[in-house]
Amino acid sequence: MIDVLTDPTTRTYSGLTEAYDFFNERLFSAKLPPCLITMQRKSKAYGYFAGRRFSTRSGEEVTDEIALNPSHFAGRTTEETLSTLVHEMVHLEQHHFGTPSRPGYHNSQWACLMKEVGLIPSVSEKPGGKETGQQVSHYIEPGGYFSVACSELINERGFVLPYVEIWEETERETRARKASSKTKYTCPECGVNAWAKPRTELDCGSCHLSMQAAGTTERESS
Repeated sequence: MIDVLTDPTTRTYSGLTEAYDFFNERLFSAKLPPCLITMQRKSKAYGYFAGRRFSTRSGEEVTDEIALNPSHFAGRTTEETLSTLVHEMVHLEQHHFGTPSRPGYHNSQWACLMKEVGLIPSVSEKPGGKETGQQVSHYIEPGGYFSVACSELINERGFVLPYVEIWEETERETRARKASSKTKYTCPECGVNAWAKPRTELDCGSCHLSMQAAGTTERESS
């Protein structure tokens, strides 16, 4: 018999479900339908949303998916990880009640919905970054709705992410060597990213502008 109080799977997923329900009530007036929360390792992404991803075998029930990437749990704060959950909840909100653009694109309606919950869309994850595009992340509005609600969840209700991913040091070194052999390039207009060898000359196929090399790899939610 599994002890649900100590079982890692139960503790992890029940906690994420608790956080989803809490933010649904605080930030979305409890209007979002339930969804399937998973943990998936999607390269260079903190998480993603997929509408109508799963159904029961009978087909009578269809549900969406919100995935979080556990590879980033250890390197980010609990608040930052929960902000990714809410970022994807905004995608879910737009999927059910708004007008999403093509898959992966973050349009102006989505940007407005993000601001309503206290997350500011930004390609650079900093103030002033482009708010719409194919890959757009966000930063937390100081004193905003998300910040206040998240503080309550963590500090007053005691929410924690019980497990974070760990790696053997040799594997970390291997990943670091691979990462250092590639440079991230970003289009200054639309924010699309590409990775290539250092000093490669790349142009954005959509904007026809030279892509700019970055010193660090930026990971964005989709």
